Amino acid sequence: MKPFSNFRDIKYLLIVVAAIIAAASLFVSNNFVEKLKLEEKNKMQVWASAMSSIINAELNEDVTLEQNILSSNKTIPVVLTDDTGSIIQENNIKIPANADSLTVLMERVADMRKKGNVIPIYMDGVGEQYVCYDDSNILILLSYYPYIQLCVVLIFLIICVVAVVSSKRAEQNRVWVGLSKETAHQLGTPISSLMAWVEVLKDKYPDDELLPDMSHDVERLQRVAERFSKIGSKPEHSLDDIVAVVEKSIEYVKRRSPSKVEYVVNFPKRPLTVRMNTPLIEWVIENLCKNAVDAMEGNGVITVTVSHDERNAYIDVADTGKGISKSNRKMVFEPGFTTKKRGWGLGLSLAKRIMEEYHDGKIFVKKSVPGKGTTFRMELKK
Repeated sequence: MKPFSNFRDIKYLLIVVAAIIAAASLFVSNNFVEKLKLEEKNKMQVWASAMSSIINAELNEDVTLEQNILSSNKTIPVVLTDDTGSIIQENNIKIPANADSLTVLMERVADMRKKGNVIPIYMDGVGEQYVCYDDSNILILLSYYPYIQLCVVLIFLIICVVAVVSSKRAEQNRVWVGLSKETAHQLGTPISSLMAWVEVLKDKYPDDELLPDMSHDVERLQRVAERFSKIGSKPEHSLDDIVAVVEKSIEYVKRRSPSKVEYVVNFPKRPLTVRMNTPLIEWVIENLCKNAVDAMEGNGVITVTVSHDERNAYIDVADTGKGISKSNRKMVFEPGFTTKKRGWGLGLSLAKRIMEEYHDGKIFVKKSVPGKGTTFRMELKK
């Protein structure tokens, strides 16, 4: 048997197995209940015949067998009534405390008649009497058993799906965390070397106009490596102005965006203080802006809006790109999902992890219209 290619195969298999177990359980249980119900009906017919024999017996006739049959019924509720509905005898019916026994018995008889559980018997010189009976407690419990079993199977399925999802997520997290830390580790040595060479060049060519830009790029590489190293560990948080952080991130992306990409910003009065890990939040904002540039194919408008209420600060990044289809909106944050010809599909996945696990915030597709654009929203607690 070939191994499953993805989680969906396992999920569907669990659903099919659970459905087979549930269907088989219901079939067997219902079949058993029906047989038991028929057996109880046959017992009550024998009981009614014994009652009829005792009622119609002569004075000196031996009815020991019939009496044994009547006394052997310890489980099936039964009521004997005359042709007017008056109750003559009852057996195995529990009367609740402080309840009127006659009212309870009449209600039970009406329910028994409604179910069709009535056996007429004939009494000499009096006419017909009626044996009304109900399902025993054991039969009632067994009739509920299939549904209890179905609930158990459903709980089993939920536990299995949750276990598989948790296992898959844990495995993915280990992969992405390992990849991130290994990337940071591999970048560390060449970045250190580049920083040293920049210092050497500054000493040798102090007036060179290109060295400041080179120094900024090396520092940028160092920040990127620092961000990757923070994945998988609890980052430190500090109070910072989210407006300033957004503005700085946009300026960085703007300098590296095509000339046909226009940036529009809507900022509230500053400062808007939020407790966060600034380098990681900058990473998320830059990632959203870069994705917006790709979605517009280098031509369009990116609108970044910062707003807030009493509890949260919001960052909306809207583009005029091709939009996201409804079928893909829930998948854009899945590791490995990408619509680009080149790309690993890790950006939004890591952004979601940064927002939800490291900042107790949210990131989601606020709005998307195919052919008109998409708006992503970041939500941070103030």
